[in-house]
Amino acid sequence: GSWPGSGGGVGAWPGLNPVRRPNPSGGRGESRRQPLAKPVQPAVGAAEPMEELRPSGPGIAALLPPGLHAIYQESRRLYSDQPNPLQVTAIVKYWLGGPDPLDYISMYRNPGSPTQDIPEHWHYVSFGLSDLYGDNRVHEFTGLEGPSGFGFELTFRLRRETGETAPPTWPAELMQGLARYVFQSENTLCSGDHVSWHSPLDNSESRIQHMLLTEDPQLQPVHTPFGTVAFLQIVGVCTEELQAAQQWNGQGILELLRTVPVAGGSWLITDMRRGETIFESDPHLQERVDKGIETDGSNLSGVSAKCAWVDLSRPPEDEEDSRSIYLEMHPRRLSDKDTEQIREVLRRGLEMNTKPALPPISSQKPQQQNGMNHDRASLVQSVGHFQSKQTERTRKDSLESESSAAIVPHELIRTRQLESVHLKFNQESGTLIPLSLRGRLLHGRHFTYKSITGDTAITFVSTGVEGAFATEEHPYAAHGPWLQILLNEEFVEKMLEDLEDLTSPDEVKLPKEYSWPEKKLKITILPESAFDSPLQ
Repeated sequence: GSWPGSGGGVGAWPGLNPVRRPNPSGGRGESRRQPLAKPVQPAVGAAEPMEELRPSGPGIAALLPPGLHAIYQESRRLYSDQPNPLQVTAIVKYWLGGPDPLDYISMYRNPGSPTQDIPEHWHYVSFGLSDLYGDNRVHEFTGLEGPSGFGFELTFRLRRETGETAPPTWPAELMQGLARYVFQSENTLCSGDHVSWHSPLDNSESRIQHMLLTEDPQLQPVHTPFGTVAFLQIVGVCTEELQAAQQWNGQGILELLRTVPVAGGSWLITDMRRGETIFESDPHLQERVDKGIETDGSNLSGVSAKCAWVDLSRPPEDEEDSRSIYLEMHPRRLSDKDTEQIREVLRRGLEMNTKPALPPISSQKPQQQNGMNHDRASLVQSVGHFQSKQTERTRKDSLESESSAAIVPHELIRTRQLESVHLKFNQESGTLIPLSLRGRLLHGRHFTYKSITGDTAITFVSTGVEGAFATEEHPYAAHGPWLQILLNEEFVEKMLEDLEDLTSPDEVKLPKEYSWPEKKLKITILPESAFDSPLQ
């Protein structure tokens, strides 16, 4: 369950956080939801000793900014023998207009634990997603009991190569890229989220091309004068493992990874030389995933994507017809109230308990689509587990009761019932349609595509979802740029048959159109170039 974009533009909404973060120096307070590009070489200096954080005496606590000092102290607890670790530093700090949100990334040498079969590795720790300074230069202070900044820092554990005397610095670029996404989208990341990167993390020929996120096994959450900070660890995974996380859930795959020493072991250490997936190492693990999918469904509630929808119910010459919000040169915007309500539903709509759900974002990089997919499971149980224990709600999900505030359409933007609609997706978004139908709607849930370019959203809902404005009588309904499509089980099964070739996307020739005239529904899968123009 963060909104990133797998490859062509599907991504995750790492748990939407609509809080605006003012910056007295200007420019950082507005919401910036442009897609995250896989970072060009960050403006960082060479790895060097941690001069700015060098403890030089009893006055060190007074010299360091309080938020930074709290993180440093937690790192020092683990690495008392490394008071001055090598560090990558942003040459121009983000709050001075630099491109990299992380002020520092410290790199420690961790001896592992031979008795637990944990190898020696490099441990990277970020500084900057939390509030380091407390003076509003980057983050707004929200109170001692709340999160500091975004409430977390990133970590990464990379297996140390034989003979390696200094840590590689490429993980710092990776961490800056994820941090940049968080700042630009204002979406937080959570344990269980997955990040589809579609490229070897170190730009080699490695099979490790995607990421999952989990709690760091050693660094404990800290309480700072500006709020709490948790440590989220990046875990490198293969494509097959990412797909399993999408089809089932991230937490389940993380647990399987912990059982396979070569795949990371209990500390989930990334080995870029790993040549086998966990399913190749232990074929029985695929059976566990298949059983989990059958029992629980998927807890991926949505993705950021390249998508559009067209209202075919009206003639195009109708000036009042928005057609597709995405297709307009000047998109019709939702009010702030509506935007927050929709965000809240997308953020919380997945979970049946108090943990918000995480939809996913898309990022692009030159010549290759790249991005992130995130799913969020609750700390204790996924939605599937929860529903299986609540027999009276086994087939019911909700867009209303699960959010902190019900969706009440803004009085200035009425909800419209549509007779016929045309949906448009890029290829990667399209490949997730069967997943959304099989893993979500057949389990009585919902799935949302959120456009990476604006407020446009397309939500598929099952007949068991409560609080939707699409109904069995009017299965296609739009509230501003948000389209809901209600699909009954019989039609879902029919769509799955007709969309079967999307499970082998390399064999699909684009553009590819699927049509159900009796339902007045059409879906077209378009090439990437089709979404380059705002008029497409």
